[in-house]
Amino acid sequence: MHQALGLAAQALFLSNPNPRVGCVLVGRDGGVLGVGFTQRAGGPHAEVMALRDAVAKGADVRGATAYVTLEPCAHHGRTGPCCDALIDAGITKVVASLTDPNPLVAGQGFARLRAAGIEVVVGPGADESRELNIGFFSRMVRGTPWVRLKAAMSLDGATALENGASQWITSRTARSDGHAWRARACAVLTGIGTVLDDNPRLDVREVATPRQPHVVVVDSQLQTPPDANLLLHAGERQVLIYSATDNDARRKALEARGAQVICLPQTSGGKVDLAAMLRDLGARGINELHVEAGHKLNGSLVREGLVDELLVYMAPRLLGMARGLAHFGPLAALADGLELQFTSVETLGPDIRITARVAGRDAF
Repeated sequence: MHQALGLAAQALFLSNPNPRVGCVLVGRDGGVLGVGFTQRAGGPHAEVMALRDAVAKGADVRGATAYVTLEPCAHHGRTGPCCDALIDAGITKVVASLTDPNPLVAGQGFARLRAAGIEVVVGPGADESRELNIGFFSRMVRGTPWVRLKAAMSLDGATALENGASQWITSRTARSDGHAWRARACAVLTGIGTVLDDNPRLDVREVATPRQPHVVVVDSQLQTPPDANLLLHAGERQVLIYSATDNDARRKALEARGAQVICLPQTSGGKVDLAAMLRDLGARGINELHVEAGHKLNGSLVREGLVDELLVYMAPRLLGMARGLAHFGPLAALADGLELQFTSVETLGPDIRITARVAGRDAF
């Protein structure tokens, strides 16, 4: 199972919106017959890749055990049911980490395997598999993506100077690591303020990736310029612009550049309904949403309870009077602050990376 989890991790940048799954086929003598991990959406799943690998090696998988990091699927999507492939191949035992939360599966794969006389064991590697697929579980159970808010800041909490300058607070090492987190996400979200101030591309450049994440812009008044950098490669990825008002001329100009404009009902303040936006993104197959925005949009997401996890890069410098990570409040008491749980602290060159999860947020 440890090997299967390592294979699943190889699908980290590849399989979205499908879960990251690995599979190892083991013969009755304990030898590995075939291995595989889930390919691009529409391509073979981990079990089929492992079966193909075994065939390519000339191995006979009849009587073998399949170690797989998620329940084999039982439905016809863009590919056939993996449980049927294992049954047809003559597998006699399946050891799986977790039940698939997809309502189209949800135990049906295990039921089909058992009905065919295959022994099924569930549980080994469950925590690791779930963590690897936290966004997929979030979308299937809650209907919304896992929201990870990324920020680069000084030791005294500054993410930009008062004049907006922020490039670069942290080192190249930290920025490369940040691009790896971008690459694993289904989509990168920012606000119109960042678009107008920084004109970012929001693509992955610092690490190799087989796919680029989609781009999401919160733009209440539809102010995104048609020549914005994030539209340069709109044909290779989706660019979704969420607005609270419709302007026919601006919408058509953006659509001509390959963007898709989604107009949501306004909040009382005339802003985009962020909770409704997350529900729409979930319906579009977005598992992990990587937020790289300014302190205003960050603050709105925190204030509305929509952030699940923080990814913070901290540089060993002080910047004094400057913009912070998230503008929300003021709070009446310290106890009203957002409670977090540190999940990791690592050194990256001269900087440190902190991951912190909102307390209890992953209990779904």
